Amino acid sequence: MNTVSIIIPVYNEGATVGEVLRRVFSVKLDRWKRQVIVVDDGSTDKTPEVLASWQKKAIIVCMPLNQGKGAAVAQGLMRAHGEVILLQDADLEYNPSDYPKLLEPFADTRVTVVYGSRFLGPHLSTMYLYAMGNKFVTLVTNVLFNTNITDMETGYKAFRRGVVDDMTIHARRFDFEPEFTANVLKAGHQIYEVPISYFGRKFSEGKKLTWRDGVVALWTLLRCRLSE
Repeated sequence: MNTVSIIIPVYNEGATVGEVLRRVFSVKLDRWKRQVIVVDDGSTDKTPEVLASWQKKAIIVCMPLNQGKGAAVAQGLMRAHGEVILLQDADLEYNPSDYPKLLEPFADTRVTVVYGSRFLGPHLSTMYLYAMGNKFVTLVTNVLFNTNITDMETGYKAFRRGVVDDMTIHARRFDFEPEFTANVLKAGHQIYEVPISYFGRKFSEGKKLTWRDGVVALWTLLRCRLSE
């Protein structure tokens, strides 16, 4: 039986992270053991209190200061020992019930990276400009790296351990998504996409991404494409 390491970066998600963890441990994974790593990225709300009650089931890593999603994922990768690593956000936009879809393709040894696409599966209608921004940075990714994915910014990314063994991740915040994708494609990996469900939040509900992150994503893609 293989192990999947589930890395959950969290920052000020005290209202949702407990439910996310309940779902992570409740989903049935027939042929997989799970290692769950939660990285608290310097939360200032009740997140640390919520996570304290999960210390017997999950590895809890507490960062003293907020450094961003990329830095939190890097901390999780240092502790992951699974053959496959899966990234999970802590805000209930992504549902762990989709794990079987994300993990099934790894039965084929040719598959090294799987993305869960929000645009291929059922999803709650979201903000128009946000959706268009996502599609635009995905289009730029496809043009720059000669690929054909539908959702570069997805929070559901799963990959074999070997994909990141020699990868250097410089991103510290939300630029993690484009940098990781660029590194994967430059290394010659093909991304396998599966449809997932998605319940996007509004900014009034705590959504953290803004248009500035879209600009950073475009710059990151260009920088990675032009770098050696």
